[in-house]
Amino acid sequence: MEASKTQQQLIIEEWSGYSSTKLFKTATITASSSMSITRSADSFNHVWRRFLDAFVPEGFPGSVTPDYVPFQVWDSLQGLSTYIRTMLSTQALLSAIGVGEKSATIIGATFQWFLRDLTGMLGGILFTFYQGSNLDSNAKMWRLAADLMNDLAFVFIVCLGSLSRSFTGVASGATRAALTQHFALQNNAADISAKEGSQETMATMIGMALGMLVARITTENPLAIWFSFLSLTMFHMYANYKAVRCLALDSLNFERSSILLQHFIETGQVLSPKQVSTMEHVLPLCTTLRSSKSTKFLHTRVKLGLRVSSLDHPEMANLLNSAGSFYKKAKYFLVERKGIISVIMHKDSAVADILKSYIHALVMANLMDEKRSLHLESQSWMDKQYENFVQKLKSSGWKTQRLLSPSIIWKAHWYSESLGEKTD
Repeated sequence: MEASKTQQQLIIEEWSGYSSTKLFKTATITASSSMSITRSADSFNHVWRRFLDAFVPEGFPGSVTPDYVPFQVWDSLQGLSTYIRTMLSTQALLSAIGVGEKSATIIGATFQWFLRDLTGMLGGILFTFYQGSNLDSNAKMWRLAADLMNDLAFVFIVCLGSLSRSFTGVASGATRAALTQHFALQNNAADISAKEGSQETMATMIGMALGMLVARITTENPLAIWFSFLSLTMFHMYANYKAVRCLALDSLNFERSSILLQHFIETGQVLSPKQVSTMEHVLPLCTTLRSSKSTKFLHTRVKLGLRVSSLDHPEMANLLNSAGSFYKKAKYFLVERKGIISVIMHKDSAVADILKSYIHALVMANLMDEKRSLHLESQSWMDKQYENFVQKLKSSGWKTQRLLSPSIIWKAHWYSESLGEKTD
């Protein structure tokens, strides 16, 4: 009797993706011993994936941070409302400069348009001059502030509106670059930026279509125009707030460093970027109000970079005394002036020195209310806890390579030299 032969078949699955943990099955091929091949594939999922590739980075979702999707959803919604409002405001602007009226002149309309653009250009230059170095360290705050200024641009008259929009362009563009670097997990910032362009184009087309529809419906009805405009403005502000609140940035700036250090001093533990994102402020006004209350907010008591020549004689004497006692090997000095801890950085200080000096200044600011020996107590804490604090920051997902801060303009150089013996 012949032995029965075991039938075997080979099954090959086709998977697509750029990360081993984020793969998608696109087809299954079954080959039997009789050489018959059966293919099965979900054509809908394949087509959907190809469509999605035009709007999301390669390797999505594994190639971006978890806060990418919620931020982009809210950002697209706020952009959509902006384009609809643009149609309404453009309609009103063209009507205001006389389009469609026999009494309007070409030179008059041209002059008003020129004046609007001129104020916008000047505003962009001024804003870059005063706030350019602060945009990278406070990306969330200035991202939201940019869109709020954009809302003001729609509400105010033509020239002031153009001025406000110029601020928006500078702040939004600069902070967008910082956020793109944050989202990129696989050195794919260029891809993320390109796909953001696709998303914005799609939102623009939808917004233009809806804007023309709304403009047509509300034509010659001022009450309906104002109601639509103000409703869209309120939604725009809400969507922007939700967008920046979704961000969990893992870089250290002044406020995040202050929050992390205060929690570490109290509990010995380090908060995660997600936890800190719910505690930090996203508007300059909120920071001002918070600092005026009784709650300690350490970063408002620290100034990074001090002009040495601005010190008076007692402050200079105190600096020289503390330098010899506590900062022999450090690349910085700390000076207490009227309740503010000022940091004097050495001209050869490295990135690690800047972070260490700022944390040291925060520790000293935390001790000010207890009226202790500030230099002695803070130096003792740094010797015992600083390395442990930095290691816990790294293990919690924080980037400790550098402290995001405005450029330090004033630095110093110090050295000691021996004096020759005095002879008669």
